[in-house]
Amino acid sequence: MITVQEFLIRARLDQQSLETWISAGWLIPPEKHGERTFSELDLARAQLIRDLRNDLGVNDEGISVILHLLDQMHGLRRSMHELLQVMRPAEPRGTRPRAASRTRPRR
Repeated sequence: MITVQEFLIRARLDQQSLETWISAGWLIPPEKHGERTFSELDLARAQLIRDLRNDLGVNDEGISVILHLLDQMHGLRRSMHELLQVMRPAEPRGTRPRAASRTRPRR
């Protein structure tokens, strides 16, 4: 787990921005012994938020929408993975590659 100070340094954020992002629900760090802790995923999310704001000029409403869509996408991917895990033991030979190929994004 990453401490608040380490998180601020690695994410290149100031304390006020961090508090604002937590209040907006963009970051939801768990508290352990009264201290917030962050994960590598939190760090990646903070870096994305920073890049969206600073490099691409996305406003707060846009960031909220983007994060919501990303969360939905990750949830769907997790659900698909779980579904494929459940299907694996029950499927006849040769079915899984065909089923898995249908779930891959087309380019």
